[in-house]
Amino acid sequence: MWFKHLHLYRLHDAATIAAADLEEALAAQAARAPASQEARRVGWCPPAGRNATTLLHELQGQRLMTLLRQERLLPAGVVREELEERGAEIEAREGRKLRRQEKQELKEQIYEELLPRAFIRSQKVDLWWDTRRHLIAVNTSSRKRAEEALDLLRETLGSLKVTPLTAQTLPVRAMTQWLAEEGSRPPGLQLGDQVELKAKGDDGVLRARQVDLDSDEIQQLLAAGKQASRLAIEVEGRLGYVLHDDLTLKSLRFSDALIDAANETEDDGDALVRLEADFMLMTQALAEEIEQLIEWLGGEATQSTPQSHS
Repeated sequence: MWFKHLHLYRLHDAATIAAADLEEALAAQAARAPASQEARRVGWCPPAGRNATTLLHELQGQRLMTLLRQERLLPAGVVREELEERGAEIEAREGRKLRRQEKQELKEQIYEELLPRAFIRSQKVDLWWDTRRHLIAVNTSSRKRAEEALDLLRETLGSLKVTPLTAQTLPVRAMTQWLAEEGSRPPGLQLGDQVELKAKGDDGVLRARQVDLDSDEIQQLLAAGKQASRLAIEVEGRLGYVLHDDLTLKSLRFSDALIDAANETEDDGDALVRLEADFMLMTQALAEEIEQLIEWLGGEATQSTPQSHS
């Protein structure tokens, strides 16, 4: 139970919902296998794994839920090959070329026939809801998957008003300054060894790993007008991550001290106790770091019109 990537959202006008009521609402949207003609299905599953039944874990205002995404894998190439074979048979039998509409109808028929036999791929996405700070974070590298999790939560609750978390200072501006001016770095912030640099108005991108970010080469690129769109950051004693220009945190790495503290928790082999202990230590560290990061970026930007879906 250690997050890898986080997309961060601010929750607006959040109505209080008790844990028991939320658990019941999650159960109404529980995951189930896709029907034979369903290409994809999402629902809630127990965060603790297949042998568990609890859909919601809440500890000291921190909520953990897990989306299960199930998708039938039917490669386009398989459908295309079957279409070519059947189409050729029909054309040979009838002595004519199939019209475009006929080919499209045949393609749809083949898709419907093959879909029930397709393999199902499952993917889990954790959603963390900090009820004290009115913050929602989704553990995925994909913005699309994060939005999918929010859509499911919105459907579960009936309404959900969220916006991506934003700061007064654009991350690209702050990251570029931290790289260029060592004295501008906030106390406690250390640079890692990864960076992505982009030129203004240019599609050219330079990505560097395992490099000294204070090197002359990096400084020359900055002097030439490059800006930092991703930057590895270390927070001593807690964690490290790569900050992206949209305020996404990726490649999260938690400190040995934090992992050791989690391992010292007595769980007697109980997976549920282990999950909840890890979750509490992790979210405490993450919540403090997110608040610190927003402070480094000049505070949170004011959202005048939250996106609302009901």
